[in-house]
Amino acid sequence: MRLVSLLVTLGCSALVAGDAAAQVPSLPEGAQTHWVVGQPSEIVAYVTFDPATVERRLPRTLRFITLRELATTGVRWATDYLAEHPTHGHWGISFLELVRMGAFTIDGRTPHWPEHGAAALWFAQVAPSTPATDLGPGRPFLALEFWMPDSAYVAYMRGKGHYATYGDVKLLQKSDSSWRGSVDVAGLTIIAECLPTGPVTGGAGSAGMQALFPPLLSSVKSIVRVAFAGHREQDCGGASAWSLHGTHPLASGVVLRPSTFQFGYELIGGAYAR
Repeated sequence: MRLVSLLVTLGCSALVAGDAAAQVPSLPEGAQTHWVVGQPSEIVAYVTFDPATVERRLPRTLRFITLRELATTGVRWATDYLAEHPTHGHWGISFLELVRMGAFTIDGRTPHWPEHGAAALWFAQVAPSTPATDLGPGRPFLALEFWMPDSAYVAYMRGKGHYATYGDVKLLQKSDSSWRGSVDVAGLTIIAECLPTGPVTGGAGSAGMQALFPPLLSSVKSIVRVAFAGHREQDCGGASAWSLHGTHPLASGVVLRPSTFQFGYELIGGAYAR
């Protein structure tokens, strides 16, 4: 289940032909906010999950992409996964990310980051429930979770049309150059370890765009569209690991290997009315 196949499937760091420097794609007109992320360091895992555990969060206009349909369309890693987990054909695919940023602003306001403070997000790949529906530019994802360690800033984000909830999230680099991340929220504890290993890939020429939909029943109704470029990444080495425990739906997911350490990109975004 090599990561390059996952990246193609999920579109998280889509690589396109480019010149010496990656150019961030232009966002569509009409953004109601201006979001900027810079100087990120993050560890990312790709997680399969049972959609029944989060069906109450899925808007009627969307459906989860399933492992069975990926395998049917020739995605090799999905075929290999289902050979090991034959009852998971109806399961979805998502990414889990813990990220520390040198810059994070929405309309000029920044969060208060505690020591080693970071953000964590769990996004699932989705498609329109009716094929003829146009979801607009960007590969669509459902924001199942977006945890921030600043409750006042969470309220600010939601008021600006950006889905988020409070969570105690940390990410730090240890003396041996490995990274350790944690998430502590009601019903869920995550511990992640990553030692970046091997060649750095990506960088020049990497660019992409995503459309992030809030979960059903959230007070947030806007769609957040983001554009990014310049991802660099390394595999997390053999000693790296993820631990997910609790009653939260994410705790029952299956983390795929390898996870990655990603850095060096720029991201812009904005909230758009539906």
